[in-house]
Amino acid sequence: MKNGDYYQERNLRNLDRIDELIKELPPFCEDFFRGVSMHTSPLTRLNYCYDLRIFFDFLSKNKFQRKSPLEITLEDLDQVTDTDIEIFLSYLSNYRFGDRRLSCDERAKARKLSTVRSLFRYFFNKGLLEVNNTAKVSTPKMHEKEIIRLEGDEIPALIETASDGVGLSSRAEAYHEKTKVRDTAIITLLLGTGIRISELVGLNNESIDFTNNSFVVTRKGGNQAILYFSDEVAEALAAYLAQKEEDPRVPDLKPSPLFLSMQYKRITVRAVENLVKKYAKIATPLKKITPHKLRSTYGTALYRETGDIYIVADVLGHKDVNTTRKHYAAITEDHRRSVADAVKLHKKDDD
Repeated sequence: MKNGDYYQERNLRNLDRIDELIKELPPFCEDFFRGVSMHTSPLTRLNYCYDLRIFFDFLSKNKFQRKSPLEITLEDLDQVTDTDIEIFLSYLSNYRFGDRRLSCDERAKARKLSTVRSLFRYFFNKGLLEVNNTAKVSTPKMHEKEIIRLEGDEIPALIETASDGVGLSSRAEAYHEKTKVRDTAIITLLLGTGIRISELVGLNNESIDFTNNSFVVTRKGGNQAILYFSDEVAEALAAYLAQKEEDPRVPDLKPSPLFLSMQYKRITVRAVENLVKKYAKIATPLKKITPHKLRSTYGTALYRETGDIYIVADVLGHKDVNTTRKHYAAITEDHRRSVADAVKLHKKDDD
């Protein structure tokens, strides 16, 4: 069995969910999903399903009111104008799906527009739609989000909170005693390498090489890369692995999931999110810290140390360096601060 088993299992779960959701979409959507399957991941197609389910629900309620989503045809799509798409984007600000009231921000709207464009473009290129009116619709303008990350003493404070549990409730302290070595290793690894939460969850014992302080990580898209970690990270990982070796309840699996839950199964993304949130509430109560914010923290710190955005992009696994820029927006502020005294308004008197 290979290191990628976690991702294979996740892909199979996503494929099963896609099969369920396609039944809620017009029949011609099966052709679309079959057509894009060769160049998209199961996770991307799953998100397509969710987006298209909302889009066809909108059309059923607003454009073709006598038809259910399943009854909408390709001929109907030829009647969808660019104005209809713009109304759909506006509708997403406050809409109902089933018994839930939902809303989308600019990024969520842009993603749904991208999905709808993919659908129309696919059938237009096949000659099954006469026009592709989605191409006439502008992508919603994105407003830059404030980048939240840890700074200075906040980084060791978070690690120490995970290690000593100071500030936890008495009930949480008892639980913490069993998980503190694992949790410290998780937070140290996130802060010390900038890997994605899914990449961390997918790690196995066999992924780690202490001889070279390196590990194999499966990136987005399934490609594998070798990354390196510091002695601080090595120490935290070694302590956790030593604890696992002494625990007879740890299952003898090959490959062996690196981080285990209290039920001795591979830890989940949700569990990692919750433990980061738990410790961050104590260490940095004014900041909403998530695993992705720890990734941003690492990206910024690495840029400050190297000054090379391409190195940061490579380590973080970004295909586009513009994506990386989001992780070091604070650098711009640093540059502005450094030149604050560069221009003098009053000349000094000559001696």
